[in-house]
Amino acid sequence: MNLDLRQAIVRRVEDKSNEELREVIEGSIGGDDRALPGLGVLFEIIWTHTDEQIQQELVNTLKQNLQH
Repeated sequence: MNLDLRQAIVRRVEDKSNEELREVIEGSIGGDDRALPGLGVLFEIIWTHTDEQIQQELVNTLKQNLQH
């Protein structure tokens, strides 16, 4: 069975509890760069299943924190 990266990441986390998912995210932030694709896939899932108002809040948060 040949899985692409997205599928592999989803399969790694799909049966985790909310607490375990939070630990995966927090454990990946600021860590090894190899975790970045996984965070990207998780963000993609969040983004595609979030309404426009929350998406705008996420963009605003990002924008505010990119400014020095």
